[in-house]
Amino acid sequence: MTAVLHVNAATESRWARIKAPTLLAGAVVGASVLLHLRDPHESGSWGFCPWLVLTGTSCPGCGGLRAVNDLTHGDVSGAASSNLLFVGSLPLLVFFWGRWFFERWSNRSRRRVSTRGAFVYGGLALTVIIVFWVVRNLEFADWLAP
Repeated sequence: MTAVLHVNAATESRWARIKAPTLLAGAVVGASVLLHLRDPHESGSWGFCPWLVLTGTSCPGCGGLRAVNDLTHGDVSGAASSNLLFVGSLPLLVFFWGRWFFERWSNRSRRRVSTRGAFVYGGLALTVIIVFWVVRNLEFADWLAP
């Protein structure tokens, strides 16, 4: 028989509470440094997109590595031309990460999104990704291709 031990959030140290968002931020910074040092604009430097190789069309993530490289060099317009969806979503991602970090830092919990709300937000995000995926491969929107 096993017992389940639940740690009370009030007794957790601040480091224990902020460990996950801090480690995520460290991983993102580390990956960004690697992408800054090894230029993904050189063909094959980070491998090839399997979707692009198999179908000849760009997936929603195509150009993401080049966009991060451009951002680490301060070239926002170059990053946007590599992957507009990724660059456009960065403020939202930073907002959600910051909210997560400060909630953990201050030991406050907010009301959780209902399952229905999670499906609505997830469906909305998936719809935006699919629309971007389709439109960036159409002839009139070749400016969205990486």
